Amino acid sequence: GCSVTESDIRTEFDFLPAQAAAIGASTPLPSAERLSLTLGSGRTISALRFGGDAPVVTFLHGAGLNAHTFDTTILALGLPSLSIDLPGHGDSSWRDDANYGPRTMADDVAQAIAAWTDIPQVLVGQSLGGLTAAVVAARHPELVRTLVMIDITPGLDQGSVGQVRGFLDGASDFAGRDEIVARAMAVGLGGSREDTARGVFLNTRVRDDGRVIFKHHFANLGGLPPADSMNMVPMWEDLAAVAAPITLVRGDRGYVTGANAEALIERVPGTSVITVAAGHNVQEDVPVELGGIIAEISGGATN
Repeated sequence: GCSVTESDIRTEFDFLPAQAAAIGASTPLPSAERLSLTLGSGRTISALRFGGDAPVVTFLHGAGLNAHTFDTTILALGLPSLSIDLPGHGDSSWRDDANYGPRTMADDVAQAIAAWTDIPQVLVGQSLGGLTAAVVAARHPELVRTLVMIDITPGLDQGSVGQVRGFLDGASDFAGRDEIVARAMAVGLGGSREDTARGVFLNTRVRDDGRVIFKHHFANLGGLPPADSMNMVPMWEDLAAVAAPITLVRGDRGYVTGANAEALIERVPGTSVITVAAGHNVQEDVPVELGGIIAEISGGATN
């Protein structure tokens, strides 16, 4: 197929037909729209809504990503879905205090879920989004039917995020998107060149002076916060307080080790663990398989 060049792109949804074709999706493309909610704080939360009906599944992405990371998974899933830009990411407002801990972000996210959904959600979160989802589920049980955490547990060794840290540390603005694509591929992020270029296009914006910057705050703060500031140990308390069923989906080449998964089952009995052949960004490595897993957890397709 022909690849999409930047000059062809008019909207953030112009990639969807190619993504659907790549996975052999037989159903028509779902409707897709950008939503924005202004919170009492004055900050805005932005999200993508797919499908004409009320969302059944809500997605929360990881650090340095945005709502579009789940596009292909949502196309494969075939259920009405909401994919939220976490605070400080995508089109959501940056926080003045630059605090993007799960417990800080959860309340903004919960307000968005409450505003945009009618029924308890299958809440799916990857990495930082998975920890944030756990806090939402603990604090707002009425919003969450079941919790799916992708390649994250509170027991994760923070040293394992070196690849992402190495990519984000350093330059914060660039001459063009190609420069970022080359850099991402050099450190082994992003998959194929076409996938990487799409991800970079959707995760960056052009500043008034013509330089390209990442949409997420982390890159504009000089990189991810130091590992010791991302203390996840208290998160075990949040997970223990979750009443909804919990499933962990881990990549066999991801950040969650077998020992991490066992510790999760030990500390939160009843948790299901599914291991797939993927790295940390399961939604980008095996989107169709992940869509199938979520469909099964959701009780099958409703369309």
